[in-house]
Amino acid sequence: MTNSPNNSTNATDAPPSVGFWGEAWQRFRRRKLAMIALWFVVLLCFTALFAPMIVGTKPIVCKYKGNLYFPCLGYYKNSWENPVFRKDRFRNRYTINLKKKDPESWAVWPLVYQDPYRRVRKGEWKDRQGNPSGTNGAPNRINLFGTNQQGFDVFAQMVHGTQIALSVGFVSMGIAGVIGITIGALAGYLGGWVDTLLSRFIELVMCIPALVLILALVAMLDNVNNFHLMAIVGCTSWTGIARLARAEFMKLKQMEFITAARALGASRWRIMFRYVLRNALAPVLVPITFGIAAAILIESGLSYLGFGASPPNPSWGTLLKSGRSTIQQTWWLIVFPGTAIFLTVLAYNLIGEGLQEATDPRLRQDSH
Repeated sequence: MTNSPNNSTNATDAPPSVGFWGEAWQRFRRRKLAMIALWFVVLLCFTALFAPMIVGTKPIVCKYKGNLYFPCLGYYKNSWENPVFRKDRFRNRYTINLKKKDPESWAVWPLVYQDPYRRVRKGEWKDRQGNPSGTNGAPNRINLFGTNQQGFDVFAQMVHGTQIALSVGFVSMGIAGVIGITIGALAGYLGGWVDTLLSRFIELVMCIPALVLILALVAMLDNVNNFHLMAIVGCTSWTGIARLARAEFMKLKQMEFITAARALGASRWRIMFRYVLRNALAPVLVPITFGIAAAILIESGLSYLGFGASPPNPSWGTLLKSGRSTIQQTWWLIVFPGTAIFLTVLAYNLIGEGLQEATDPRLRQDSH
């Protein structure tokens, strides 16, 4: 019995393979908690990116003396705010000075008129009362999450603090990933005395308590900023990544496709960073994801202990510190930032677990 043309056509028209990462994404999407956590992190990223448009006292866009300006960019970097407003002595009071200095001016304002770096005074916004301070700053219709002892709005600080939390996590673990993967790749692929020397260096760094090393490095700096924290956390969090990368490179360099690449004349560095690294990257991404959560906890802990970035610093850990002495009267300074830290760390841990199950063949579960 011969095959019909239709049967032979169907046999040859097999669907193309989606590849390793495509299959991993399909398995990851089946895990509801991991997907919810991923969407939560995406929401945080949008909040961090558009924080000046969500809450602030500087216009998103305004027309002043015939020109268009974007004062809200000053929240990202002070130098991005047009110097004309400093020259005309606005002093961050745009609602009053725009009409006073140019009656024909107009402005588009953020969704919530509050500032993370100062107290909003009475009459700044359409006869609104000023922010309360001290123990009187409980959550209300104007101050959604209350205010701190100085009268700074907690909701504004938390929204803008999202930038610090996410940037510290991503940048610090980016630094840790580069250091760890590079050292682990060299140790695992080259072997011999290079492996011995780098392995002893990794063990030496692991013997030093991370928190003690971080506090020692912070103590050496006169004025700590967020970039210092990112570098410090990154330079102390790479050892686990390096050990895992070393093990993956030692395993993969014995595979047949690496032997074939050597036979074809590929150089040692080309094999290491083009062929071996691409196959070792999936398991290395898992500790990096968990490391982002750990970095957020470290930054919050340092800010809570008073070793974080120097003020003004609207981080979640700084809010926790401000409510430490009056925890019974100012519960909102503990509940809201504490909940944000908990949910963010939980989300990254769920993403890490989902990524681990999706990329590790030993942990793959039958989806049927």
